[in-house]
Amino acid sequence: MKNYRTGWISDVHLGTRGSRAAALLDFLKDTEFETLYLVGDLIDIWSLRRGIYWPQEHNDVIQKILRKGRKGTEIIYIIGNHDEFLSGFFGSYASVTLQKNAIHHTADGRRLLVIHGHELDTVVQNMGWLAHAGDIGYTVLLRCNGLVNFFRRLFGLGHWSLSAYVKAEVKNVVSFIGQFEESVVRYARDFDVDGVLCGHIHTSSVRNIGGIEYFNTGDWVESCTAIVEHHDGTMELIHPESAAPTVEVSDKTREPVLETAGVQA
Repeated sequence: MKNYRTGWISDVHLGTRGSRAAALLDFLKDTEFETLYLVGDLIDIWSLRRGIYWPQEHNDVIQKILRKGRKGTEIIYIIGNHDEFLSGFFGSYASVTLQKNAIHHTADGRRLLVIHGHELDTVVQNMGWLAHAGDIGYTVLLRCNGLVNFFRRLFGLGHWSLSAYVKAEVKNVVSFIGQFEESVVRYARDFDVDGVLCGHIHTSSVRNIGGIEYFNTGDWVESCTAIVEHHDGTMELIHPESAAPTVEVSDKTREPVLETAGVQA
């Protein structure tokens, strides 16, 4: 059992066939937190409105999170765009608190703004119909993932994400991600913080942008990643399904840096 001061997960998208609920359940069974942030899109209401899909594993994830709360973990739920219906229920419910955003204080004294990130997505905010159309296209790609990985398993190959590959190769998507990260950092400056942590774009990252630390949790659809804070305040991006450390490359320097913040490699 691994014990962390704080954990952040986002974009689980329960209620969709693409959700890697079993992997998340394994992660939650193996970890304990003093505080656990759910950084939006835990449940995908957009998908559930198109058709009900809710296997037992998705129930198990909810039950496991609530059980952690009963055992003393503080659960802070930041509302995203796919679960925006919850924005009418801000407040505390036993160990679970629903919020629009949060300011987290790390053990070493840094202030981090925690948001889902859709607030800075102009497509979501100004062209809702296009966001829904893109969501349907993304769902189709995720279903193709299942077919691709079925044949990969037949040949003894590991999991591979077609949707993640397409996203990484399309230049417009790469440009959008860079613009999104810079917009989030500009937004965070108004809160007088040392860093900002978000989700939304399903692309995990740890970067320093203009003196502000930027953390993105990734998702539990493709990457299966989380951000954790150790008891000394060190922040780390982890991939629970892999024992090998991951490396993040800065777009500006093109030099590899370990995906941790608060320490120098």
